[in-house]
Amino acid sequence: MNEEVLNASLRKFLKTVGVTSQREIEKAVRAAVADGRIKGNEALKARMVLTIEEARLHYTIDGIIETE
Repeated sequence: MNEEVLNASLRKFLKTVGVTSQREIEKAVRAAVADGRIKGNEALKARMVLTIEEARLHYTIDGIIETE
């Protein structure tokens, strides 16, 4: 295994995940506020699941996203 290739590929993947996740969360929260499903001053429970089938990785991260 080439550690440098792994590291570079992992960083690229995580950058994509971070940018895409932020955009999708912002879009979903704005839509929920516009639809009246939330008020926009809640703490929202969030969960991210990371899965790599070949490595038998299934990792869940729970957190809170503040809206105000």
